[in-house]
Amino acid sequence: MKRTWTIIGVRDVASSLKWYQTLLGQPPRVLRHNYFGQILDSDGTVLLCLHNWGAHNHPSLTSADHATPGNGLLLFFRVDDFDLALERARALVSRLEEEPHMNPNTRTAEFSLRDPDGYYLTISALSAA
Repeated sequence: MKRTWTIIGVRDVASSLKWYQTLLGQPPRVLRHNYFGQILDSDGTVLLCLHNWGAHNHPSLTSADHATPGNGLLLFFRVDDFDLALERARALVSRLEEEPHMNPNTRTAEFSLRDPDGYYLTISALSAA
């Protein structure tokens, strides 16, 4: 296996795309479809896919009403601009789920927040502080 594409169900692909681009410090991209979008790294690597709930009848993406978004899923992003990502996160949400702290397992700084659809995500520094 070379790559994995994590796909999450969202209410509004355009809004979620903008939210994640802002959080991860990415330039805006034109959305090709109103039902599907991708968060891409600067080299074109897919970091996350956003899929409109109910589009295309995928069994696990039929409706947010059938499952709690994010149950059993942790989105974990390693970033090379941790301090700036923290500033962007604080501008996007009213509160963090976890304030910045040192993860004893990765030995890197991290914080956690929820996206507009309720998914729990952790932002971690790429390297030890």
